Amino acid sequence: MTERIQPPSLSTEKNYDGNEFSPIYTTTVTVHGGVASHGRASGRARSSDGALDLDLRMPAELGGDGQGTNPEQLFAAGFAACFHGALSLLARQQALDPAAISVVATVAFGRDPEDGGYLLRVDLVVQWPGVAPETATDLMEKADTLCPYARMAWRGTPTTITLAS
Repeated sequence: MTERIQPPSLSTEKNYDGNEFSPIYTTTVTVHGGVASHGRASGRARSSDGALDLDLRMPAELGGDGQGTNPEQLFAAGFAACFHGALSLLARQQALDPAAISVVATVAFGRDPEDGGYLLRVDLVVQWPGVAPETATDLMEKADTLCPYARMAWRGTPTTITLAS
């Protein structure tokens, strides 16, 4: 018999009173280019703790063989998991059972009409049978302000790019 995994005890209370970003968890993933010397086409992604270790491949729609995981799939999984966690936390705080919640994330990779560069679009669909639509919608709106992936999508994420010395 396996031990049940407990949900995190993170709070939605605004109990942080600092003036700077305060990291709670940090992870590092390194991507190497593989045989094509191209991270998206033939790369390998590995986390510093080894928990993530997988080959990256371009989807067929982008000219690849489609025989592996691609960055959009990883992003969709992260976004859906994060939003699910935020919604689940809010549901428990309202004494609602989050067991039936599922979040489907669709990530589209495409061209930016402004400059021809690339953009991502994200569509989230929440399925929550047995909960009144008004209640679910209210909690989904609150989860949108709580989930760091959603906040990143609306506000952007501070990013630094540095050449290692």
